[in-house]
Amino acid sequence: MPGNGPLPKTERQRPRDTARRDRDVVTVTPDDVVRGPALPAGHPYSPTTVAWYETWRRSPQAQVFEDTDWLALGLVLPLVEAHSKRPSAAAASEIRLTTAALGGTYADRLRVAKIRVERPSAETSVGAVGGNVTPIGARRASIRDRLAADQEPERPTASDPAPF
Repeated sequence: MPGNGPLPKTERQRPRDTARRDRDVVTVTPDDVVRGPALPAGHPYSPTTVAWYETWRRSPQAQVFEDTDWLALGLVLPLVEAHSKRPSAAAASEIRLTTAALGGTYADRLRVAKIRVERPSAETSVGAVGGNVTPIGARRASIRDRLAADQEPERPTASDPAPF
C-alpha cells in the first residue's frame, strides 16, 4: 500500500489558513476518565482484548466519541479477540482501518480525526524535575567537580613513607 505522504503541518504559512483549519480541530486533554460502554457480559475476552478496549475507554479522544464510534469499536472486538489468538492479515487490516478512523495514532488524529491532544504543562508532566530527580545541570557540575578532584596530584605528607 502506498504511503500517505508527509503529515499535515500544524502551522501553515498564512495565519488565515491556520485559523481556518484550526476551527475544524477538536482539542482534548488526557484525564484518565473511563468513558463508553463496558465490555458485554457473558463473553470471556482475553486480557489482550480487554486491555485494548480499556485503552480506548481511557484515551483522550474518547471524550468526543459518539454512540456510533463505540459501536464501531464493539464490532471490531471479535476481530481483536481472534487476532490475539491467531493473527491474520485480514483482521489486522480491519483493526487498523477502524483505529485510524477513530484517531488511534498521532498521524491518524492529524489526517483523519482532526483531534488534537493537549498534554499537561511541564510542571505536571512525567519529565518534570521533582521528587528524587536531579536536574541535569547539577548532575554535570557534580561529575565535573569530582573529575577535577581526581585529577589533582596527591602531595605526599611528612608522615607518608617514601615510595622507594
